[in-house]
Amino acid sequence: MGLNPAAWLGKKIVAWLTNERYRASSPMCDFDRIRYEIRPCDVLLVEGRSRISEIIRTITQSPWSHSALYIGRIHDIDDEELRERVLSFYTGDPNEQLLIEAWLGEGTVVNPLSKYREDSLRVCRPVGLSRQDAQHVLKFALQHLGFDYDLRQLLDLARFLFPYSFVPRRWRSSLFQHNAGSPTRSVCSSMIAAAFASVKFPLLPILERDHLGRLRMVPRNTRLFTPRDFDYSPYFDIIKCPLLDFSKYSSYRELPWALDGRICNTEGDCYIEVRGAEPGADESLGQIATPDLEAAPVTDPVDTDKAETS
Repeated sequence: MGLNPAAWLGKKIVAWLTNERYRASSPMCDFDRIRYEIRPCDVLLVEGRSRISEIIRTITQSPWSHSALYIGRIHDIDDEELRERVLSFYTGDPNEQLLIEAWLGEGTVVNPLSKYREDSLRVCRPVGLSRQDAQHVLKFALQHLGFDYDLRQLLDLARFLFPYSFVPRRWRSSLFQHNAGSPTRSVCSSMIAAAFASVKFPLLPILERDHLGRLRMVPRNTRLFTPRDFDYSPYFDIIKCPLLDFSKYSSYRELPWALDGRICNTEGDCYIEVRGAEPGADESLGQIATPDLEAAPVTDPVDTDKAETS
């Protein structure tokens, strides 16, 4: 077969978009604690390091660019048929902690949790989800294994979320199609949202009142969900595992602050503030660069907490 220029160019673009770049600062979470705390059906939010991750964060105005559903280990799956399905897509250690996720260039796949060891993460836990429904959610998600990534839906979602557009949001958009039949493509957050919707577990439903003033829920279109919605939903608990945990100290006043007077803009970009600088003076006069200290990474607990709660 001859070379297909369009397919070749498409693969090159996808590789460029999904290439993971070096993280300039340390992750804000304790990965070992996450491995201990996470449970099947928890949603893992990822602050990705690729170009496509930056695009998604910009569009959604959120630090979270990707979501994955935690499966657990193979033996955590009750249904033997589903265990065999997972094993047909994953050939690694059966005792490994696993995720199901949809990713550009890969489709819907099973990956080890350790894939995200170097990333900033957050765990979102569905409140009160029964084990039976949890297994149903896993079954729904695992039935999507092998599906292609729905790039069209991602582009339509970007257009839908973008505040300014000359094209009507609903015009020729995959987000509002209601065709019968099983889909063969998916994206990360909408696939997971649909899995929870299959057991009527709420994520961000539409709330309205009937003629008697009683509140009722109306399901929201699962194709419109993004990773940030799991963080925002009142029906998911946020499980935080900060790298520097307050619980290790009797008071925040005992936190191990650096005592050399540095203030950092980012990790490695630090200065020492000169006390008594006049208001309105040139900022360069109120700061003394510390090149000999810039190479030493500094973990700022206040910034850590701010980043984890943003």
